[in-house]
Amino acid sequence: METRQTSSGPANNAIYQLKITLWGSKPPIWRRVQTPGSTTLAGLHHIIQVAMGWEDYHLHQFSIGGVIYGAPEPDLDDLAFEMKDERRARLDKVAPEVGSKFTYQYDFGDGWDHTILVEKILEPEPGVQYPRCLAGRRACPPEDSGGVWGYDELIQTLKNPSDPEYAEMREWVGDDFDPEAFSLDDVNADLAALRG
Repeated sequence: METRQTSSGPANNAIYQLKITLWGSKPPIWRRVQTPGSTTLAGLHHIIQVAMGWEDYHLHQFSIGGVIYGAPEPDLDDLAFEMKDERRARLDKVAPEVGSKFTYQYDFGDGWDHTILVEKILEPEPGVQYPRCLAGRRACPPEDSGGVWGYDELIQTLKNPSDPEYAEMREWVGDDFDPEAFSLDDVNADLAALRG
């Protein structure tokens, strides 16, 4: 059941259903997650890392309505732009409505941009632990694979055992890497560990 929004926004205990899509991936790589509206952007960063399958090796930031949010980095105080502290920004305050859209960027070198859409704002279900993942498609690209274009090249190489780089790339990603694989159970087990 969807919550009713008042002029001051959704109910305090509202659950946000988000669709997280890796920009430029074809076919799309995406996850559908639910988390409380009280989740900070810092908490959402960890949820995205787990749900997508990233390993949190790189810097990240959120861009919402022209405002940049990220983790405070004392070494980066001289940035040319102002960055707000993601630990002080709640999901229900920065994206208060169904249809709100914003960007999460991970690894500024490779440029993994994710579009995050608020699909629904719901009442919490009794007995359900949040955050949780409801669905998803395709595996997360390996870290440092060169953004969506580099990843596409990697996939093409892995499809062609006669490619001169096939053996090296297969060794790098591992024999069990399947770009079409997605395990909802594994993601939810990892989100449960994140809650713990």
